[in-house]
Amino acid sequence: MAYRVDQEYDYLFKIVLIGDSGVGKSNILSRFTRNEFCLESKSTIGVEFATRTLQVEGKTVKAQIWDTAGQERYRAITSAYYRGAVGALLVYDITKRQTFDNVLRWLRELRDHADSNIVIMLAGNKADLKHLRAVSAEDAQRLAEKESLSFLETSALEAFNVEKAFQSILLDIYHVISKKALAAAEAASTPGLPQGTPINVNNFSGNYGKKSCCST
Repeated sequence: MAYRVDQEYDYLFKIVLIGDSGVGKSNILSRFTRNEFCLESKSTIGVEFATRTLQVEGKTVKAQIWDTAGQERYRAITSAYYRGAVGALLVYDITKRQTFDNVLRWLRELRDHADSNIVIMLAGNKADLKHLRAVSAEDAQRLAEKESLSFLETSALEAFNVEKAFQSILLDIYHVISKKALAAAEAASTPGLPQGTPINVNNFSGNYGKKSCCST
């Protein structure tokens, strides 16, 4: 969902938050859109979304961020919401190894349902709990490089790197959209090859190397 509009904002980008239940997706969403954090937040049921408008390279961009439920029983519901997304934040909990081990499963599901040009960032959340760390930043960085993802560790509690993560995703999306628009404009302005008159060489082949009957 990368729509161009002419009034309140220049672009509308749909971004999905995905990952296991309990990794902090809802608090990342509320921290970025409302600058709030709730210690008693409950698991998301189905899908929720919030928006925030900000500037990206001089353009007004409205980010529409969808928070998808991580529980297995909601997976069939949320898969439809990947469609139209131009960005994704794939979140795991640095204190729970299983949430990191499930990243590849989430990545497969995302790539099955989303556009091939979707911008994806891997985010290791709860970076404030370093004393409970179960996933090293090095392991996550290697996985991100292997899968061509960008990577950051975040803390929704401390508002660490949350803003940076979304700014980075939105900037990358904007560059992708801009390149597509530029390519389309160039294709439209490129003139076609000049059209000539087809010539049948068979009409001339019999005369090459022969004298005219009128030659002396």
